[in-house]
Amino acid sequence: MSNPKVLLITPPFTQLNTPYPGTCYLKGYLNTQQVASYQVDLGIEVILRLFSKAGLRAMFDAVEAEGLLDRVSDNAMRIYQLREEYIATVHPVIRMLQHKNPTLAYSVAEREFLPEASRFDQLADLEWAFGNMGVQDKARHLATLYLEDLADFIKEAVDPHFGFSRYAERLGMSASSFDEMAEALSQEPSFIDGILMALLEEKIQHARPNMVCLSVPFPGNLYGALRCGQYIKANHPGVHVVMGGGYPNTELRSVSDPRVFAAIDFITLDDGERPIHHLMGHLFGDRKLEDLKRTFSLVEGKVVYHNGSKQGDVSFGQTGTPDYSDLPIDRYLSVLEVANPMHRLWSDGRWNKLTMAHGCYWKKCSFCDISLDYIKNYEPVSASILCDRMEEQMEQTGETGFHFVDEAAPPALMRELALEILRRKLVVTWWTNIRFESRFTPDLCRLLKISGCIAVSGGLEVASDRLLEKMKKGVTVEQVAQVAENFTQSGIMVHAYLMYGFPTQTDQETIDSLEMVRQLFMHGVIQSGFWHQFAMTAHAPAGLEPEFFGVERVGPVFEGFANNDLQHVDTSGADHVQYSEGLKKSLFNYMHGICFDYDLQEWFDFEVPGSSIPAHYIEQALADNPGTYISDSSRVVWLAAVPVLSFYEKRKKGKITVRARLSVELKSHSIDVTAEETEGKWLHAFLNRMSLASKEKITFAVLRQEYERDFGQSIDRLIHGQAWQELKNTALLIV
Repeated sequence: MSNPKVLLITPPFTQLNTPYPGTCYLKGYLNTQQVASYQVDLGIEVILRLFSKAGLRAMFDAVEAEGLLDRVSDNAMRIYQLREEYIATVHPVIRMLQHKNPTLAYSVAEREFLPEASRFDQLADLEWAFGNMGVQDKARHLATLYLEDLADFIKEAVDPHFGFSRYAERLGMSASSFDEMAEALSQEPSFIDGILMALLEEKIQHARPNMVCLSVPFPGNLYGALRCGQYIKANHPGVHVVMGGGYPNTELRSVSDPRVFAAIDFITLDDGERPIHHLMGHLFGDRKLEDLKRTFSLVEGKVVYHNGSKQGDVSFGQTGTPDYSDLPIDRYLSVLEVANPMHRLWSDGRWNKLTMAHGCYWKKCSFCDISLDYIKNYEPVSASILCDRMEEQMEQTGETGFHFVDEAAPPALMRELALEILRRKLVVTWWTNIRFESRFTPDLCRLLKISGCIAVSGGLEVASDRLLEKMKKGVTVEQVAQVAENFTQSGIMVHAYLMYGFPTQTDQETIDSLEMVRQLFMHGVIQSGFWHQFAMTAHAPAGLEPEFFGVERVGPVFEGFANNDLQHVDTSGADHVQYSEGLKKSLFNYMHGICFDYDLQEWFDFEVPGSSIPAHYIEQALADNPGTYISDSSRVVWLAAVPVLSFYEKRKKGKITVRARLSVELKSHSIDVTAEETEGKWLHAFLNRMSLASKEKITFAVLRQEYERDFGQSIDRLIHGQAWQELKNTALLIV
């Protein structure tokens, strides 16, 4: 095999604040194979070149030269007339959003530094929205509005496809035909395309690749990817162009239109490691085309799927650590949109991205693409490997924040990861997606919090037990409330994904779901949420068997390109679309802690049924919270320093007894726990064995057996005693 040199590209646009990890994952694997690679996020590169003095001046000049100002709105004309103000302020604002110019925040927050257009009209409630968040956050929000004003101008006067986290997204969404995309690609490159092509050429000259891999996670990356491929094939015909990622994995599994391959040479599906490894073997070695793995190419004018490889996928433990080298980590922008607390986590701060486990351990939800490999093939790795990868990434990026991007992180692995983080004394901050499992007990949530977990997001979805059962979520509303309370009480923020419009969902169930959500926010067990309308997809049970779910698929007709989003008719359900605005408006207010006393009818401009949910339903569910469930296999762990053991004499009615004192040093204070002498000695010995420094793993079964052997009494005597309860309230957990 000759030596491949791979250029890994994330096309515009994904996130402003942190790299999308697709290329990082693949680069990590290529490192294990000693394959030379270079990666680039063209999204952030385009943004930084556009939002610079030279970039804005060139943009405004182009608009004037092309005579486009005669047909723009008053708002766009205002921005154009203030162009010198924008050109003068853009560089310091970008540096502030990169945390390189923090003192500028004082000027920005005064509202006299930045030019303002229509996005600033929404600022009437700014002080209320920010409360005591401070000057830096207020300034970053104002700077975000400033950038959005410029983005509005760009969309209106320069490029209608522009968006900060997506580019020409509409062309890639539900695109059963390639016609519209082909038409867009046949047009002269736009101003933004010109920036993209210039940057792409610079990266090619720097990396000198013979293979380019385009990672396309979303519809909003597809146009940029195909523009890149088109440019490479026209200007560097010797370079092989490969496309993979989340979009092809879900949308292009049936692609048959040969026009797609005018811009690229290959499309790979699902996990990219083995397909890319085989492609290198084919392009630079002697592997036959038919022996590739999950790869499309054009053969004699027809699209052919090659999957003759007998090798399995690379195991998750062997894929290597995601590698962030080459990416400009310190140049990403921490914008602040103030949509909701979880969206703030998504757009603010630089997060290292990792996955605890490949696939989903539940893989039953009927609205989810559980037939696809990236979900159905569940493979976790050990907590030790995860922590190794965390330490490698922290060393490389200088960042200690982690977003675990699992479909649903497994509770058992989260427990082991938290213990390993604490055992290694890593100082990290992390968040992830979960199912609202009953295994997330108060003690486990406390452990996760102590290890650095700050937030979780999970699917409450329809907040209706009938529909939750129909969609096979494996949870009830009562259980969600109790688990959410466990997280909230531990100090971990809870975000709920909310769904309306699931097949056969009635008007009554929609209103009842809203009432459940109202009560959950009113009792403070959920702090963030987002409603989205059910979408039927081709790879989910609901899309594969629509008649089983009581709906009829009515389109679209597949025309050789994308096949994922399906149109359906729900004859027995509500008119779901009409509920959208009221659901989102009510949620916005609930997240701000207000309007809980409003009648649900007030959120809608049409007649809705009254709620059938008891007014105290969630309150009762919380009262019935079973707390920490203890089984023989539960781990018993002591998270503080081992207490100092001492003894003292206690005189009562003339009788002197010796008592044990366990002196516990906590971060903010000290406590003394007392016990009868023998039991105190026994507890001290066990706390040594249960500490993180100990290599012994103590289960509740071991604790019970040894206590009952040594004292001849039921373990209940110990766990209901005052000493045990005081230790439980400090650093003793059963998880």
